[in-house]
Amino acid sequence: MVDPVYAAPSLNAELSDVVFTQNLPSIVASHVLDPQPGETILDMCASPGELLLTSNFSDWTQYNRFCIHCGKTTHIATLMRDKGCLIALDKTAPKLFKLKQNVERFRLSLVHCFIFDSTKALDKSAKEFVPLIPTPPPYPPESFDRILLDAPCSALGQRPQPMCSISLTELMSYPAYQRSLFEQAVGLLRPGGTLVYSTCSFNPEENEAQVAWALKSFPQLHLSNQVGWMFWHTAI
Repeated sequence: MVDPVYAAPSLNAELSDVVFTQNLPSIVASHVLDPQPGETILDMCASPGELLLTSNFSDWTQYNRFCIHCGKTTHIATLMRDKGCLIALDKTAPKLFKLKQNVERFRLSLVHCFIFDSTKALDKSAKEFVPLIPTPPPYPPESFDRILLDAPCSALGQRPQPMCSISLTELMSYPAYQRSLFEQAVGLLRPGGTLVYSTCSFNPEENEAQVAWALKSFPQLHLSNQVGWMFWHTAI
């Protein structure tokens, strides 16, 4: 297939300070997390944050109404009305550098970015975490109201592909890595908090099997129904 599905112009290098694109599942993940202003939230595997903006607005009510949110980190920040504390971790420096650029571009003050391996984010001997004075990781247990774990994965469901170049060894390596992140997330979550686990793969070993393992391994967790969400309910 060489022709585009839709007759839409490319946005590459166009309106770079105004428009960014992101797929719908990434947007839904932030809404399922349901971040609230004033909370302390952790994005464990923060990828570059982006927004699809239509204009500049003078207050957050207008901003939320007329913006279509895209990147998960910056989307969470806007849903929080830039009030609270949002810690964004990623062990890849280039990704975090781009995230910092987007945070600065959209003047978000609550996002604090750290280059860090989230498999080591929990420190049971660490002192109390004070959101008003965010410190680098690792963090003590029960530090966060909500945690987004958008885990590294095989990306088998990211987009249609005529072939897959991933090796069987690489494919089988992801579940163990995801579980190591999951263990850290559970320890960092406050009682009664919300943990959203997501991937862009349709591999059951990275999704349903992980949820079943988590529920068996951590009795304090329980599975919640994903609240029905339609795109235009928030975008309009």
